[in-house]
Amino acid sequence: MRILFVAPYVPSRVRARSYEFVRALTGLGHRVHVVALRPPEDRWADDTPVREACERMDVFPLSRVRTLANAGLALAGPGPLQEAYSRHPAARAHVARLAASRLYDIAHVEHLRGATLMRGVAGLPVVFDAVDSISYLFEQAARLAVRRLQRVLARLELARTARFERQAPHRFARTVVTSPVDRDALIRLAGPDAARRVAVVPSIVDGSYFTPGRSGAGQATVLFTGKMSYHANEAAARHLVLRVMPEVWRSRPDARVIVAGKDPSPRILALADDPRVQVTGYVADLRPLFARATVAVSPLLYGAGLQFKILEAMASGVPVVTSLKACASLTARPEHELLAGETPEEIASQALRVMRDRELAGRLGEAGREYVVREHNATVIGRRLTEIYGAAREDSVPRPVRRASR
Repeated sequence: MRILFVAPYVPSRVRARSYEFVRALTGLGHRVHVVALRPPEDRWADDTPVREACERMDVFPLSRVRTLANAGLALAGPGPLQEAYSRHPAARAHVARLAASRLYDIAHVEHLRGATLMRGVAGLPVVFDAVDSISYLFEQAARLAVRRLQRVLARLELARTARFERQAPHRFARTVVTSPVDRDALIRLAGPDAARRVAVVPSIVDGSYFTPGRSGAGQATVLFTGKMSYHANEAAARHLVLRVMPEVWRSRPDARVIVAGKDPSPRILALADDPRVQVTGYVADLRPLFARATVAVSPLLYGAGLQFKILEAMASGVPVVTSLKACASLTARPEHELLAGETPEEIASQALRVMRDRELAGRLGEAGREYVVREHNATVIGRRLTEIYGAAREDSVPRPVRRASR
């Protein structure tokens, strides 16, 4: 197939879902043309790897001035601010021209932010990768986000986003999400007749890039990774350091914490006032940190979708402790491929088990990696996407009208 792949950011190892999809599709022999925005927060993003993976790539810079203007204009309308963020008339016109060229078999657009680039596309079936149910995320953030402004924005966006997600499965030929939890959330909004048009496609993890290193060697090290500008990650990182680690430190005062991820807020940076805590900011390559980690702990308080940071740690052979909330979107089994808890005390207790029991740590690391390699395999997921593209194209083919017999 020839695939027009549209993204609101440059696919990369940080924007890994779209990057790995492009690589998997190309690996299966498809010809992929990527059209992407470069938003201001991704000015650093290197587009060389994805350019090497696809047949052609067009990138449109999205300035901070434009994103602010987009958000300001959108406040007066009914649509999600997330969608308005990526409004770019030149990029949208370019996508529409390509779609009208009849050179492509399918269009694939990622995320609510990318959906605005598909307005004006006609005659080409579109698969919308919603990734997560954002309205489900906002329902939780409105109550649980760390900062008051985050809670206010979540309440502001909730009705707008729910309206968009209610229509999405009917607007696009197919909609895909990362987990059954998110699929159920979309179907609750869109109605049961949308069920056949919403599919689960997990994210791909590159098991040849993330490989086991010297996990657990040396000082007891607890690792948390994720984009720190994401409010759910900010809440989880603070919960780890302020609630979970005091329970750990009662038994292991020597344990250290590394919080790694781009754009840490002042609240996250302040965690490093404790000399036992390191906040790294952006890290180009997480693999050395995985090699240092005794255990990766992700005490998610709320969220949506598949927790990619958990999968990367598992692929690297690092034992993982997470919250029951995060386990809901995974098929990994607690006590087999990972450990889980609910309260700070339970999560701390599980982390201490890993620190004390090297045999348990090794068993979890091996089983976790086997799970990721099996369930988040590029070939398997690439074929699943191809099947969904085929079904979307089949639905778009006009059916011959049967004349009633006389």
